[in-house]
Amino acid sequence: MTLFLPSPNFDQRPEGEPIRLIVVHAISLPPDEFGGPGVAQLFTNSLDPGEHPYYGEVHHLRVSAHYFIRRDGKLIRFVDPDLRAWHAGVSSWQGRERCNDFSIGIELEGCDTLPFEAAQYEQLARLVAELETRYPVEAVVGHSDIAPGRKTDPGPCFDWARLGTLLEQERSA
Repeated sequence: MTLFLPSPNFDQRPEGEPIRLIVVHAISLPPDEFGGPGVAQLFTNSLDPGEHPYYGEVHHLRVSAHYFIRRDGKLIRFVDPDLRAWHAGVSSWQGRERCNDFSIGIELEGCDTLPFEAAQYEQLARLVAELETRYPVEAVVGHSDIAPGRKTDPGPCFDWARLGTLLEQERSA
């Protein structure tokens, strides 16, 4: 079951713009800590800057993702995938700027230094396979692929081969 926590950080996609890309991200708030309300608070503009020193640096950001997958595989939707979430920032894919216009952003609860959980890969593969049935998705990439030098997520601990295997299983199911 998907929990829906609506983010105010979205707008309309450009007219006639198909969704061609899925962008995998990693986030944890506070950094390298899991399970708390920080990510949801960031995406809903309710992060308390006094709660943690890092929150004072990021509470003013107006960002979102379409989906967030917690360590246990729980799926939270913040923005309807038909709408444009604000997840990619300055970005480019195959020479095309503004990836938010034509992508769906999926955040995994994680960081660059720890492996992701089996439940996250399983949920991610199910979600991507489902999205591929609804949209003309051409690729699944990392944030680092569309914003190299600026972003590193989902990071070196993300197992792309594992996701590929699970995706093939989902697609053939």
